[in-house]
Amino acid sequence: MAELNFKTLEIELKNGVVEVSLLPDIAPKHVERIGRLAKEGLYDNVAFHRVIDGFMTQTGDVEFG
Repeated sequence: MAELNFKTLEIELKNGVVEVSLLPDIAPKHVERIGRLAKEGLYDNVAFHRVIDGFMTQTGDVEFG
């Protein structure tokens, strides 16, 4: 499978779009995994329950939301 190079994710919210910067140079396997899951639509309708501006985002499990 070809390597995917994701640098950002866009999360569509009812009030607009949130852009999440990814750090492939620091966590390449994590970035590739979250990018693949997002591209497959597995994060659709999964809540991001913690967002700390300039620091991190945290979401639920793609299987259980």
